[in-house]
Amino acid sequence: MLQLPESPCMRKLVSVEDAYELCRQITAKYSKTFYLGTLLMNESKRRAIWAIYVWCRRTDELVDGPAAEFTTPETLELWEKQLESLFALQPIEDPDVALVDTIQRFGLDIQPFRDMIAGQQMDLYRSRYETFEELNLYCYRVAGTVGLMSTTVMGIDNRCNTAAWSQAAPYDPTPEAVTLGIANQLTNILRDVGEDARRGRIYLPLAELARFDYTEQDLFKGVIDERWRELMRFQIRRTQEYYRQAEKGVGYLAPDARWPVLASLMLYSQILLEIERNDYDVFKKRAYVPGLKKMRYLPVAWLRSQVI
Repeated sequence: MLQLPESPCMRKLVSVEDAYELCRQITAKYSKTFYLGTLLMNESKRRAIWAIYVWCRRTDELVDGPAAEFTTPETLELWEKQLESLFALQPIEDPDVALVDTIQRFGLDIQPFRDMIAGQQMDLYRSRYETFEELNLYCYRVAGTVGLMSTTVMGIDNRCNTAAWSQAAPYDPTPEAVTLGIANQLTNILRDVGEDARRGRIYLPLAELARFDYTEQDLFKGVIDERWRELMRFQIRRTQEYYRQAEKGVGYLAPDARWPVLASLMLYSQILLEIERNDYDVFKKRAYVPGLKKMRYLPVAWLRSQVI
């Protein structure tokens, strides 16, 4: 799967158009909420985001996908070499054709992609995190990096904070973009507690479980009591604060990026409310935002994006 050819393209790859269509289909299939947000972007940006999403998904599946049991540190090293090939503008597989085109069009930096691979390496040898600080590093690597990749595509409004009398540089919303990625990952962690437990993983910080007198054994048994509810309320409040911090950067993005980014932020954060509506049962119920409810948020997001 990850064999690197000694010379570029041992087989004929698909066209750029077909590669973007492949990325669109994958995004639409596996991330419906995220895909809805991309449809609010102009064509060039939405296609670039699809290409980035698919690379990130393929990276994640090396550790969490059907063949994850065969993934080793050497697998990820080889994947990083393939990444270097993409940034040398030499695609290896069909989806790579779209990402190479995106790299050329938007001048993406390779470092966030490297950092994401480092996050997957953490999953190879860690199934627990003692503190939130440790978890936060993991969240940056596997999701905050997406904020860095995406901001390059979304663009920054250079008109912000650039009055003629001001000598200050335009505000850079990249930290908020990273914060949004971390918020999304924290949301995933809370939604997927049961699924992760079945794979022997606990992403909730162990120190915080202890703070609420909730044990690993309780989690593996799916115990829902007042200790669990208080723990989850704490986790949700913190994640909501990350979303609030992230929203402060939306107004500094290019005008045509504000609505899709804000809509995605609002829609994904609603998963937290669905967890609450399910009485914090993330062991047997998967929290998701129904399609009709998603559509109701789009005009709200548009109005807010006009006044940010």
